[in-house]
Amino acid sequence: MVFGLAYHVVRDRTVAEDLAQEVFLDLYRNLGNLESSAHLRFWLRRVTSHRCIDRGRRERRRLEIAVEHVPEQAVPSSGRDFLFEERIRRLVAELPVGARTVMTLRYQEDLEPSEIADTLDMPVNTVKSHLRRSIALLRERLIRQGGLQ
Repeated sequence: MVFGLAYHVVRDRTVAEDLAQEVFLDLYRNLGNLESSAHLRFWLRRVTSHRCIDRGRRERRRLEIAVEHVPEQAVPSSGRDFLFEERIRRLVAELPVGARTVMTLRYQEDLEPSEIADTLDMPVNTVKSHLRRSIALLRERLIRQGGLQ
């Protein structure tokens, strides 16, 4: 869970591994403060999310790759549209780190807005606002690229 959350927010395996390691070191240091397994899951999500946001703020630079340098992927026969899924992943990766974290917690971790608000220590309406704006932005970009009708 910790690595998966970190990876989907920072989009870099090495950085996600480092963040996960830092989170588990913090867990070891704070083990005596945790009251239950539910508190542990909450604590892990919260610390991981905050570490990812802090990392994103420190690294304002972004690597941009031209479309012509991205290799074409073969379409698998499974019925899932992997190309569309990858396009969505790229668009989500372009979101600001806070909005990307909220989207990841909602759609990867399947948390409700109130749980996300608790995890990130922000008002529920701010979480909902991030979700609405991010979805609208993703929809607009997909329409502009010809991916949605």
